[in-house]
Amino acid sequence: MSLSSRYVFINYVAYTTIVPKLWSETIESHRREVHDAIMETTASLVGERGLRAVTMSQIADDVGIGRATLYKYFPDVESILLAWHERHVSRHLDQLAELRASTGDVAAALHAVLDAYALILHEMSHQGHGTELIGLLHQGPHVAQASERLSEFLRDLIADGAKMGSLRDDVGPDELASYCIHALRAAGSLPSTAAVHRLVGVTLAGMHRTPDNPQASPA
Repeated sequence: MSLSSRYVFINYVAYTTIVPKLWSETIESHRREVHDAIMETTASLVGERGLRAVTMSQIADDVGIGRATLYKYFPDVESILLAWHERHVSRHLDQLAELRASTGDVAAALHAVLDAYALILHEMSHQGHGTELIGLLHQGPHVAQASERLSEFLRDLIADGAKMGSLRDDVGPDELASYCIHALRAAGSLPSTAAVHRLVGVTLAGMHRTPDNPQASPA
C-alpha cells in the first residue's frame, strides 16, 4: 500500500469510527432537549390553563415540533405530567441527599434536610394546581418509591444522630422518620415560609435528647 493510500485508509477509518459516534451523541442530546422541553412546556400550560384545557396540539405548537413528533415521545398529556412530576421528585430527593453530604454535623444536617423538605412541600402546594392535577400526579408508582426512599434516608440520618447522642434513642429511627414526614405535611397548608421554619423547629424539638426526652434503651 502506498503512503498516500495508507493516509486515505487511516482517515477513512477515523471518519467512520468517530463521526457516527458524534452524530449519535448529537441526536441523543437533541432528543433529551426535546423531551425536557415537552415536560416543562406542558407543566407551564397546565399551570396556566388547567389540566383539561391543554391539548397535545397546543403542546406541540408551543414546543415548536409537529404533533406526530410529540406522539413519539408521549401518548397523552397525563403521561407527560407524570414524567415531569417523577423527574421533579427525584431532583428533590437528590437535593436532600446533597444537603446531608455537605453538612458534617448530624443534628445540623437533619435540621437542613427537614427544612428543605418542608419548604418543598410548601412551595408545591402554593403553585395553584387544582385537586384534579394533584390527584393525577400522585397516581404514579414513583410516588410510593420516592416515599420509601425518603423514609429510609431520614431513618439512617436519625439513627446516626442517636448513636452520636444528639438525638433521642428511646424511640426507633423508623418511628421518628415517620413522625417527621407526617408532621411536616402540614407545611403545605401554612401561610408563609416563616411558619414553615417554626413547624420544623417544633418537629425537631421532639427529636432531640433533653431532660424531658432522656437517652434510654428501647423496650
